[in-house]
Amino acid sequence: MKPQRFSRGRLWLGRIWDHVSIYLPVLSMGLLALGSYWVLRSAPPPPTPVAERPLRHEPDYFMRHFSVRDFDVAGELKSEISGREMRHFPDTDSMEVDGVRLRSLNPNGSVTLAEAELLTTDAAQDTYVLQRRVQITRVSQASVEQKPPPVAFHGEHLRVLVSADRIESDHPVLMTRGNDRIAANSLRYDDRQRVADLQGNVRATLAPRR
Repeated sequence: MKPQRFSRGRLWLGRIWDHVSIYLPVLSMGLLALGSYWVLRSAPPPPTPVAERPLRHEPDYFMRHFSVRDFDVAGELKSEISGREMRHFPDTDSMEVDGVRLRSLNPNGSVTLAEAELLTTDAAQDTYVLQRRVQITRVSQASVEQKPPPVAFHGEHLRVLVSADRIESDHPVLMTRGNDRIAANSLRYDDRQRVADLQGNVRATLAPRR
Protein backbone atom coordinates (compact mmCIF):
# COMPACT_ATOMS: atom_id res chain seq x y z
CA MET A 1 0.00 0.00 0.00
CA LYS A 2 2.78 2.47 0.80
CA PRO A 3 4.43 2.18 -2.59
CA GLN A 4 1.12 2.93 -4.25
CA ARG A 5 0.65 6.10 -2.17
CA PHE A 6 4.20 7.16 -2.96
CA SER A 7 3.57 6.67 -6.68
CA ARG A 8 0.39 8.66 -6.59
CA GLY A 9 2.15 11.46 -4.70
CA ARG A 10 4.91 11.60 -7.24
CA LEU A 11 2.38 11.67 -10.03
CA TRP A 12 0.53 14.58 -8.39
CA LEU A 13 3.74 16.53 -7.85
CA GLY A 14 4.77 15.88 -11.41
CA ARG A 15 1.53 17.29 -12.74
CA ILE A 16 1.90 20.41 -10.59
CA TRP A 17 5.47 20.89 -11.84
CA ASP A 18 4.31 20.49 -15.41
CA HIS A 19 1.74 23.27 -14.93
CA VAL A 20 4.19 25.51 -13.11
CA SER A 21 6.94 25.02 -15.71
CA ILE A 22 4.59 26.39 -18.38
CA TYR A 23 4.51 29.76 -16.58
CA LEU A 24 8.17 29.87 -15.60
CA PRO A 25 9.24 31.95 -18.67
CA VAL A 26 6.45 34.42 -17.99
CA LEU A 27 7.37 34.64 -14.30
CA SER A 28 11.05 35.07 -15.20
CA MET A 29 10.27 37.89 -17.62
CA GLY A 30 8.09 39.52 -15.01
CA LEU A 31 10.83 39.32 -12.39
CA LEU A 32 13.39 40.75 -14.85
CA ALA A 33 11.06 43.61 -15.76
CA LEU A 34 10.41 44.32 -12.08
CA GLY A 35 14.14 44.27 -11.37
CA SER A 36 14.88 46.61 -14.27
CA TYR A 37 12.15 48.99 -13.11
CA TRP A 38 13.59 48.99 -9.59
CA VAL A 39 17.09 49.68 -10.91
CA LEU A 40 15.82 52.60 -13.03
CA ARG A 41 13.91 54.02 -10.07
CA SER A 42 16.96 53.68 -7.82
CA ALA A 43 19.45 55.18 -10.31
CA PRO A 44 20.26 58.90 -9.85
CA PRO A 45 18.69 61.26 -12.42
CA PRO A 46 20.91 62.37 -15.31
CA PRO A 47 22.70 65.68 -14.73
CA THR A 48 20.85 68.74 -15.93
CA PRO A 49 22.76 70.36 -18.83
CA VAL A 50 24.30 73.64 -17.78
CA ALA A 51 23.64 76.51 -20.16
CA GLU A 52 26.79 78.14 -21.48
CA ARG A 53 27.40 81.51 -19.94
CA PRO A 54 28.02 84.36 -22.36
CA LEU A 55 31.63 85.46 -22.55
CA ARG A 56 32.38 88.56 -20.53
CA HIS A 57 34.84 91.24 -21.55
CA GLU A 58 37.50 89.98 -19.19
CA PRO A 59 41.03 88.88 -20.13
CA ASP A 60 41.62 85.13 -20.28
CA TYR A 61 45.42 85.43 -20.44
CA PHE A 62 48.12 88.08 -20.34
CA MET A 63 51.85 88.58 -20.87
CA ARG A 64 54.17 91.03 -19.14
CA HIS A 65 57.38 92.60 -20.43
CA PHE A 66 57.11 90.73 -23.70
CA SER A 67 58.36 90.98 -27.28
CA VAL A 68 56.74 89.13 -30.20
CA ARG A 69 58.03 88.91 -33.76
CA ASP A 70 56.04 87.90 -36.85
CA PHE A 71 57.72 86.42 -39.94
CA ASP A 72 56.43 85.74 -43.45
CA VAL A 73 56.68 82.42 -45.28
CA ALA A 74 60.13 83.35 -46.59
CA GLY A 75 61.40 83.94 -43.08
CA GLU A 76 61.54 87.73 -43.42
CA LEU A 77 60.54 89.83 -40.44
CA LYS A 78 57.10 91.42 -40.90
CA SER A 79 56.51 93.08 -37.56
CA GLU A 80 57.71 93.27 -34.00
CA ILE A 81 55.64 94.36 -31.03
CA SER A 82 56.75 94.75 -27.43
CA GLY A 83 55.08 96.14 -24.36
CA ARG A 84 54.73 96.33 -20.63
CA GLU A 85 51.61 94.12 -20.50
CA MET A 86 49.32 92.44 -23.04
CA ARG A 87 45.76 91.26 -22.32
CA HIS A 88 43.59 89.04 -24.55
CA PHE A 89 39.77 89.25 -24.46
CA PRO A 90 37.97 86.07 -25.67
CA ASP A 91 34.57 87.71 -26.30
CA THR A 92 35.96 89.92 -29.08
CA ASP A 93 39.26 88.07 -29.70
CA SER A 94 40.97 91.43 -29.30
CA MET A 95 44.11 92.52 -27.46
CA GLU A 96 45.24 95.47 -25.38
CA VAL A 97 48.87 96.39 -24.83
CA ASP A 98 50.23 98.85 -22.27
CA GLY A 99 53.43 100.75 -23.00
CA VAL A 100 53.58 99.47 -26.55
CA ARG A 101 56.31 99.77 -29.16
CA LEU A 102 55.52 98.59 -32.69
CA ARG A 103 57.72 98.13 -35.74
CA SER A 104 56.07 97.02 -38.97
CA LEU A 105 57.70 96.42 -42.36
CA ASN A 106 55.50 96.86 -45.42
CA PRO A 107 55.98 94.94 -48.70
CA ASN A 108 56.87 98.21 -50.47
CA GLY A 109 59.90 98.61 -48.22
CA SER A 110 58.54 101.32 -45.91
CA VAL A 111 58.71 100.97 -42.15
CA THR A 112 56.16 102.04 -39.55
CA LEU A 113 57.36 102.83 -36.03
CA ALA A 114 54.79 103.48 -33.33
CA GLU A 115 54.65 103.89 -29.60
CA ALA A 116 51.84 104.73 -27.18
CA GLU A 117 50.64 104.17 -23.66
CA LEU A 118 47.81 101.92 -24.88
CA LEU A 119 47.23 99.90 -28.05
CA THR A 120 44.05 98.01 -28.97
CA THR A 121 43.80 95.67 -31.96
CA ASP A 122 41.01 93.60 -33.49
CA ALA A 123 40.91 89.83 -34.08
CA ALA A 124 42.42 90.17 -37.56
CA GLN A 125 45.11 92.55 -36.24
CA ASP A 126 44.39 94.74 -39.25
CA THR A 127 43.48 97.86 -37.26
CA TYR A 128 45.56 99.31 -34.43
CA VAL A 129 44.11 101.98 -32.16
CA LEU A 130 46.78 103.86 -30.22
CA GLN A 131 45.93 106.14 -27.32
CA ARG A 132 47.77 108.53 -25.00
CA ARG A 133 51.13 110.03 -26.00
CA VAL A 134 51.01 108.48 -29.44
CA GLN A 135 53.84 108.87 -31.92
CA ILE A 136 53.78 107.16 -35.34
CA THR A 137 56.68 107.53 -37.78
CA ARG A 138 56.49 106.40 -41.40
CA VAL A 139 59.85 105.83 -43.02
CA SER A 140 59.46 105.20 -46.74
CA GLN A 141 61.91 103.35 -48.97
CA ALA A 142 62.84 106.68 -50.53
CA SER A 143 63.60 108.03 -47.08
CA VAL A 144 65.95 105.14 -46.42
CA GLU A 145 67.82 105.64 -49.71
CA GLN A 146 67.75 109.45 -50.07
CA LYS A 147 67.72 110.37 -46.38
CA PRO A 148 64.88 112.93 -46.43
CA PRO A 149 63.18 113.45 -43.06
CA PRO A 150 60.46 110.90 -42.28
CA VAL A 151 56.82 111.83 -41.66
CA ALA A 152 55.68 111.59 -38.03
CA PHE A 153 52.26 111.93 -36.37
CA HIS A 154 51.66 112.90 -32.75
CA GLY A 155 48.42 112.87 -30.80
CA GLU A 156 46.30 111.23 -28.12
CA HIS A 157 44.23 108.95 -30.37
CA LEU A 158 45.30 107.57 -33.76
CA ARG A 159 44.26 104.55 -35.85
CA VAL A 160 46.56 102.56 -38.12
CA LEU A 161 44.83 100.60 -40.90
CA VAL A 162 47.48 98.09 -41.90
CA SER A 163 46.12 96.60 -45.14
CA ALA A 164 45.01 100.03 -46.44
CA ASP A 165 48.27 101.77 -45.46
CA ARG A 166 46.35 104.60 -43.81
CA ILE A 167 46.57 106.57 -40.59
CA GLU A 168 43.44 108.29 -39.27
CA SER A 169 42.40 110.40 -36.34
CA ASP A 170 39.25 112.27 -35.33
CA HIS A 171 41.15 114.01 -32.54
CA PRO A 172 43.73 116.82 -32.61
CA VAL A 173 46.91 115.69 -34.29
CA LEU A 174 50.31 117.13 -35.12
CA MET A 175 52.07 116.11 -38.34
CA THR A 176 55.80 116.79 -38.64
CA ARG A 177 58.45 116.36 -41.29
CA GLY A 178 61.83 117.71 -40.40
CA ASN A 179 61.18 121.26 -39.17
CA ASP A 180 57.74 121.46 -40.83
CA ARG A 181 54.81 121.26 -38.42
CA ILE A 182 51.09 121.06 -39.27
CA ALA A 183 48.40 120.84 -36.57
CA ALA A 184 44.74 120.00 -37.23
CA ASN A 185 41.61 118.63 -35.57
CA SER A 186 41.44 115.50 -37.75
CA LEU A 187 43.67 113.54 -40.12
CA ARG A 188 43.37 111.12 -43.04
CA TYR A 189 46.78 110.06 -44.33
CA ASP A 190 47.17 107.70 -47.31
CA ASP A 191 50.71 106.34 -47.38
CA ARG A 192 50.31 104.82 -50.84
CA GLN A 193 49.38 108.15 -52.40
CA ARG A 194 51.50 110.22 -49.98
CA VAL A 195 48.46 112.43 -49.41
CA ALA A 196 47.46 113.93 -46.07
CA ASP A 197 43.94 115.32 -45.58
CA LEU A 198 43.87 117.58 -42.48
CA GLN A 199 40.63 119.22 -41.40
CA GLY A 200 39.50 121.73 -38.79
CA ASN A 201 41.59 124.65 -37.52
CA VAL A 202 44.67 123.75 -39.54
CA ARG A 203 47.83 125.57 -38.47
CA ALA A 204 51.11 125.13 -40.32
CA THR A 205 54.69 126.16 -39.70
CA LEU A 206 56.94 125.50 -42.67
CA ALA A 207 60.68 125.82 -42.54
CA PRO A 208 62.36 127.73 -45.41
CA ARG A 209 63.79 125.52 -48.11
CA ARG A 210 67.46 125.86 -48.92
